[in-house]
Amino acid sequence: MKNFSTLSIFFLFITFGLSAQQDNFYKKLYAKYPDYKEESINQRRFTHELVIDLIKKLESNSEFRINKVGESIEGRILNLLSIGTGETDVLLWSQMHGDESTATMALFDIFNFLNADDFKVEKEALLKEVTLHFLPMLNPDGAEKFQRRNALGVDVNRDALRLQSPESKTLKKVRDSLDADFGFNLHDQSRYYNAEGTEKPATISFLAPAYDYEKSINKVRGNAMKLIVLMNGVLQNYAPGQVGRYNDDFEPRAFGDNIQKWGTSTILIESGGYPDDPEKQEIRKLNFVAILAAVFAIADEDYKTVDIAEYENIPQNDSKLYDLKLTEVTYELLGNEYILDLGINHSEVPGDTPQKYSYRAYVADRGDLSTNYAYNSKDLLGYKLISGKVYPEILPDVEAVGKLDFEELMEQAYAYIPVENLPEKENFTDYPVNLVSPDFKVSEDISHSFFLEKDGETEYAVINGFLVKIGEEPSAVKNALILK
Repeated sequence: MKNFSTLSIFFLFITFGLSAQQDNFYKKLYAKYPDYKEESINQRRFTHELVIDLIKKLESNSEFRINKVGESIEGRILNLLSIGTGETDVLLWSQMHGDESTATMALFDIFNFLNADDFKVEKEALLKEVTLHFLPMLNPDGAEKFQRRNALGVDVNRDALRLQSPESKTLKKVRDSLDADFGFNLHDQSRYYNAEGTEKPATISFLAPAYDYEKSINKVRGNAMKLIVLMNGVLQNYAPGQVGRYNDDFEPRAFGDNIQKWGTSTILIESGGYPDDPEKQEIRKLNFVAILAAVFAIADEDYKTVDIAEYENIPQNDSKLYDLKLTEVTYELLGNEYILDLGINHSEVPGDTPQKYSYRAYVADRGDLSTNYAYNSKDLLGYKLISGKVYPEILPDVEAVGKLDFEELMEQAYAYIPVENLPEKENFTDYPVNLVSPDFKVSEDISHSFFLEKDGETEYAVINGFLVKIGEEPSAVKNALILK
């Protein structure tokens, strides 16, 4: 181990868990996170223009070296930011999928940390041992539309061999020119992943990608596994039980798998779901702490003392979460009653700007869902599902809808308001009730909107998949639908 006492105080005895010194260090980092959070980004949907503006602000710090290393298909600049003088090169790239922006936010928080005056001794020691290289927002064209693929319609993370996209060529060129020792492949995953065997979301999932079909473990991949064990130990302080392990089946076209094969110890970080955090602000904070823990451990080489066997003890990702789970609902069909669980999810539908989106609910599954979990669950034994009714009066326009008493509408089980002149280009409404054309007919099947009654009293409404207790403020409905 290097004679590196400043950092050693924080990274001792990894195999026995975090030491008191380490724990104290990360608690300080975590507590001071608001000082480093880049406040100009507070939503997942942001543009390349904002990224460029933030990078320009770093030009005043001569320790940051900023170089243009490529352009996207539509001509947006790809910048590499480097800091440090150490012999160990660490490459971090984010948002190769344009709609996976959590880590990009965290990288700018890390830039603010590196640019701040506090923790000066620790940072100086860190940057003497490592050189950090950042490629934020690798797919800016996709980010502009908040879509996974680039302007060519290609998944950049399946272009590591053919290298047809300029974004792919840039990442390969940077990796090869640095011959980076460590790489961090930063992504987002479905919010419906849970840590296997638990009801907890896989808020962060890790993977040391395989470099062959046999899933062999050499020194390069082994070092990535050890770092993941260390990061998991840190995150258990802040998101206990909410860390998963991503599937490690070899994908020969993927960058993570190939960069591992090319000799860079590669760590995949996937940001999933967290309760009441749709914009992933808590999850970016976890990225911030985990990534910094890893780079400090790389600098001090203390990851080498980690027991690699602990990697397999991290629970695998499972996919058994819903947004809403209603259990033991009584449902009548053709004169017979059945007991059903319902799992309801919300898909995000983009609006007319990258920052705007709406929710559209769908019944993801029904039946015995006792082995599944949800962000919001409600036991409804004894409650009967009844279809939402159509309001008996046709209103002239949307403005007239705003004059209705929405609590009263819910009490009377009205889920649909017929409107004569619906807006042609709009499919969603901020009102907590669906707006429909005058000839609308309610589906005979279970849909996104219905009511739940017990002993003849309507007690709950589900409007566009959002559960509301009758008599309470219907603001829980984030948006409803316009159905034509």
